[in-house]
Amino acid sequence: MRAVIVGPGVMGETLAGTFRQRYPAEELILWGPASERRAALARRFNAAEASSSQEVGTADWVFLALKPQKAPTVLPALRPILRPDTLVISVMAGISSSYLAKVLGHARLVRSMPNTPGRIGAGITVWISRGLSSEERLTVQEFFSGLGHAIEVSEESYLDMATALSGTGPAYVFLFMEALVEAGVHMGLPRQLAEDLVVGTVAGAVAYYRQAGRGAALLRQEVTSPGGTTAEALYHLEKAGFRSALSEAVWAAYRRALALHPPLPPSET
Repeated sequence: MRAVIVGPGVMGETLAGTFRQRYPAEELILWGPASERRAALARRFNAAEASSSQEVGTADWVFLALKPQKAPTVLPALRPILRPDTLVISVMAGISSSYLAKVLGHARLVRSMPNTPGRIGAGITVWISRGLSSEERLTVQEFFSGLGHAIEVSEESYLDMATALSGTGPAYVFLFMEALVEAGVHMGLPRQLAEDLVVGTVAGAVAYYRQAGRGAALLRQEVTSPGGTTAEALYHLEKAGFRSALSEAVWAAYRRALALHPPLPPSET
């Protein structure tokens, strides 16, 4: 199998790593603006650098890992190149499968939303397809499982919602962790100790949540004693609007994902 990654950025690097883990002997090609980064990724993953867009037409799988703002400029050039049997897999936020089908003139498509922990096989990917057989969908599911957990959905609208929740989600967690570390340092803890405490707490809380099999609200209630330190801390978080701020942030990301959708090109006459 020959695969081409269009746009060797951060997510392109993640896809290249996963492809190499699952298909070490297969051919991998990187296409995008020539740069030190593209050359470095080619060396790292034993991949070739495409000399022209024509090499995209030789691929069995084409991964679209462009910035969504570049889609209207780059994608039309691929239309006359793609083979009808090529599988196109997009990881671009805000680019619908309807748009891809219309601009590329292509029927075999996967739209997906991975997240950055996929770089270490600990991410989560939501995806939907059109024009694929059951066997091909199983192959796609197995590939995305190399990034961590993979969920195939039946409603494409879930992809934009997932962009705001899980796609952007790691940044919310990192900001939360950063704020906790700074609070610890402000109290007087050495920074490294504060970081160790926060990382251990977050990792342990997630592991406990998975094993306990109970909702987050119930677990929170179980560790909140009346008049205790946890109750005091949670009171101030609620008073400061923690829940509403987080909800508003997720909704803002969702609206931004919707705004990224380029208009469908006019039908050809």
